[in-house]
Amino acid sequence: MNRTDRLYALVEELRAVAPRPRSAPWLARRFEVSVRTVERDLDALRQSGLPIRSEAGRAGGYSLDRDRTLPPVALTAAEALAISVALRAAASTAFAAAARRAGQKVLAVLPADAREREEALARRVYRVGDHLPDGSAGVSEAVVEALISGRVLRLTYSDRVGAVTTRAVEPLGLLWGPQGWYLAAWCRLRSAVRGFQLDRITSLEPSGERVAPRESHWMAELRRLDAEPFTA
Repeated sequence: MNRTDRLYALVEELRAVAPRPRSAPWLARRFEVSVRTVERDLDALRQSGLPIRSEAGRAGGYSLDRDRTLPPVALTAAEALAISVALRAAASTAFAAAARRAGQKVLAVLPADAREREEALARRVYRVGDHLPDGSAGVSEAVVEALISGRVLRLTYSDRVGAVTTRAVEPLGLLWGPQGWYLAAWCRLRSAVRGFQLDRITSLEPSGERVAPRESHWMAELRRLDAEPFTA
């Protein structure tokens, strides 16, 4: 079990028995680590804002105030990323630090599979330019699933002059720029990386075909655009 999964499991163990405490030696045996490691993990959880109390004495230990924490949240990867993106947008406000902590807490209580999918998707979301757009079309579940699973998408696209084309594209990531959200993808029609503004995609159909490795093209495009990770 890696540390991220252990932190999540520690919270759920304490939640399950709350308000009763668990001792550090008991938790160390449960997770097959040292007592010192458990104490460091619990301290990290407290520093992140979780209401974990410690009680001295033979019947003491660590306990969690269940009423002040979230249970595991049934979020999809797209929903979890939506929270991350929304909170990231508060980075330039007076609530930046609180937003960052809130995002960490939400992700900490996600089931491991949902958290892994959110993290895989978050690594594909970048921001271009200094100004955020006022609004844009939403990111469809088909786009999200294609990014996570590495599947080809077939889409109908209307460009800025109104020309309509049907294309097969290999999704690389999502870009948020001054004009809104774009799907960055390897376009088989143009044999190059292209950005497709989401509100100009008129139809979208996933296929069962796997994408080819295009990481070098994706990295080159990010460098060209001077893009930065949106959810860092």
